[in-house]
Amino acid sequence: MFSNKALRSTLIISMLTLVGLTFSFQAKAACDFVSTKDNSHFVIKGTDADTPEAKEFLATCKNPYTAKFAADAEAAKQGKKVLSYNGCTGCHGGNLGGLMAPSLVKNGGVGAFDTRWVYAKNGTDKGMFETIANGTPGLSGGNMFIWHNQLEGHTGDGLTTDEILKAISYIRTVYKGTDEKTWLK
Repeated sequence: MFSNKALRSTLIISMLTLVGLTFSFQAKAACDFVSTKDNSHFVIKGTDADTPEAKEFLATCKNPYTAKFAADAEAAKQGKKVLSYNGCTGCHGGNLGGLMAPSLVKNGGVGAFDTRWVYAKNGTDKGMFETIANGTPGLSGGNMFIWHNQLEGHTGDGLTTDEILKAISYIRTVYKGTDEKTWLK
């Protein structure tokens, strides 16, 4: 019926097809990032240096640190360290209550963005990642720089995916705004 050579060729082609479909599925499962500045798409690729948490986020758009930091104040300090060491507090204030940039705590005040996010998408970890990674157009008065180290024009050495995720999760632990805490769902 079939020769061994034909059978092997058919088997190899079938396996390659299956591998191709698997890679195709994995590519579609990855986050589709949209710039806060202009709604254009941008790509952040996984790297060998990425932590398992960063890889999980890039595949699912779900920040694994958010629930962990909400439950463990000691672990949350990792995110506070990222914010402090990279100058975020220079604009957002030492307690994240706002300075030259909007408050990230959202604990009240008279400003338009003192109780809610400047960009509604920041209610999700994916949205806040997009805002930090690729910067902002400055709706609250000033532009925020590009921070992700894979994006052209990033600030200084830039931040890794993991560093941005830790910063986001810390911000979530100190948030007191009126918006629903959708990131905990």
